[in-house]
Amino acid sequence: MVLQGKNTSAPAVQRVLVDEQDAGQRIDNFLMRVCKGAPKSLIYRILRSGEVRVNRGRIDQTYRLVAGDEIRIPPLRLAEKADTSHVPGREFPVVFEDEALLAIDKPAGVAVHGGSGVSFGVIEQLRQSRPEAHFLELAHRLDRETSGILLIGKKRAALKRLHDLLRESALDKRYLALVSGRWPNPVQHIRLALTRYLTDEGERRVAVDEEGGKASHSIVRLVRRWQNFSLVEVQIKTGRTHQIRVHLTHLGFPLAGDDKYGDFALNKALQKSGLKRMFLHAASLKLAHPVSDEPLELAAPLPRELADFVAHLDATEKADYGA
Repeated sequence: MVLQGKNTSAPAVQRVLVDEQDAGQRIDNFLMRVCKGAPKSLIYRILRSGEVRVNRGRIDQTYRLVAGDEIRIPPLRLAEKADTSHVPGREFPVVFEDEALLAIDKPAGVAVHGGSGVSFGVIEQLRQSRPEAHFLELAHRLDRETSGILLIGKKRAALKRLHDLLRESALDKRYLALVSGRWPNPVQHIRLALTRYLTDEGERRVAVDEEGGKASHSIVRLVRRWQNFSLVEVQIKTGRTHQIRVHLTHLGFPLAGDDKYGDFALNKALQKSGLKRMFLHAASLKLAHPVSDEPLELAAPLPRELADFVAHLDATEKADYGA
């Protein structure tokens, strides 16, 4: 990417030449990265209005960049560049790494990126700890309280391929979750459409909405069952926000420790028994390597605090499945 024009304090037209590194990326995603501080609504407005031009012609938000394209970006008043001097560099347990891809085992309680009241997250800390890295971008998201495998692209082409695999549901993503209640079936498909909404307090939530929601599909396999709890493996075929949490709660099996959709009285009791977080862990991931296309199988064991709680259940309740 090459910027042309003077860098002054007043907003001015920018002309950007696309290089091989950015080729293949959608124009809307490219602008969100280049125009730091610009809200999404502004990006899509200038695209719809034709103020953004590629090779002097109008394009829509789905246009994919080609090396050598010249992009005209209209004058924008953007927020000041974020000060990253306060972000502590941090490395996380590595599940897999090569020149194109990084997979880490994210701990619970850490956001994947800054925003919504969080000043920094995993990606900012990784960038700070790896100043020599030219490219580090999240391939997907995990909720702050969810632990487990998180994929990060180290090259633009690898990130694009990972996004394609996610869009095509070509990744086999499986989570381990502990739910309240006795899960009845060895294998069960859950197909419940989901929609997002805001609470009166402005917090993001998700609900089942079979008429207006987006199609969502989870496959639940029973791993172990006790008198009052069940350990299940959940394979997600779609990646909707809070999908696992909402699907299981809607069927009457809230996740242990879930502070948004769970059983709050139960959560309080569980804290006294040693479970102080939501029991949801991204445990395994199978995919084709985004560059070599070789099969890749990744696994992250249950964190100590979750494994200890399973041991507590074994000691206090009799298991009648999977023991």
